[in-house]
Amino acid sequence: MSEAQPDGCTAIVLAGQRPGVDPMAEATGQTYKALIPVCGQSMLARVCSTLLGSAGVARVIILAQEPNQLLIGDTAQLADNPRVSLAPSGMGIASSIAKIAGTHAAPWPVLVTTADHALLTSAMVEEFLGGVGEADLAIGVGERRIVESAYPDTKRTWLKFSDGHYSGANLFALRNAQVADALELWSGVEQDRKKSLSIMSRFGPLLLLRALTRTIAFPEALHHAGKRLGIVAKPVVLSQPEAVIDVDKPEDLALVEGILTNGR
Repeated sequence: MSEAQPDGCTAIVLAGQRPGVDPMAEATGQTYKALIPVCGQSMLARVCSTLLGSAGVARVIILAQEPNQLLIGDTAQLADNPRVSLAPSGMGIASSIAKIAGTHAAPWPVLVTTADHALLTSAMVEEFLGGVGEADLAIGVGERRIVESAYPDTKRTWLKFSDGHYSGANLFALRNAQVADALELWSGVEQDRKKSLSIMSRFGPLLLLRALTRTIAFPEALHHAGKRLGIVAKPVVLSQPEAVIDVDKPEDLALVEGILTNGR
């Protein structure tokens, strides 16, 4: 396992779930989605292990409604790791991140990912962090041609722009306190986070029109959106097609286990 640099980032793992019974957790006999086993190891344990083994990550925070309840089975050992801490989440993802990002417990820069990113690797993390540069906000994505050339049957939500179609990789970099307005916007559109046009409409009619007509490239769209928020925002297109595959549906779980079983 590679050693984290002292000045590495804080990785926040979103491990909560919506109120009520999560259908994926129920289908696999679990109380919490984050603890769904994938090839014999819980998703949360997999993601935390990957982050702790990534050179650019100094510390890991597990963010969930009741994070202590997640430290059972193969995640119990995380309680004794000095680089791992827990934080309770509130009513929304963005507001919960905003509450801890930049604090003593979670100093900048902050990397955000999800517990269901079971295929996350240190190579993905390092490629993403290496692409952030001087951006205040960066979003990891995969490009459709790359993803479907490797996994033609996978069903993803694609954001369509003039330079290609993109799907989120559940990787977000927040470099400094300038991202506060972006987190506030995220909080307001959390229910529409997979509806690109709904989000684009928040940045004025011109940007919405260009998104509708697909006459704007994704990096340019993010640049203009960031400019409206007073920040530098950019996408980081990841080279590994597995970066956009998370576990939201039974077929995702089957695909992920197949990939891990057959090797990548």
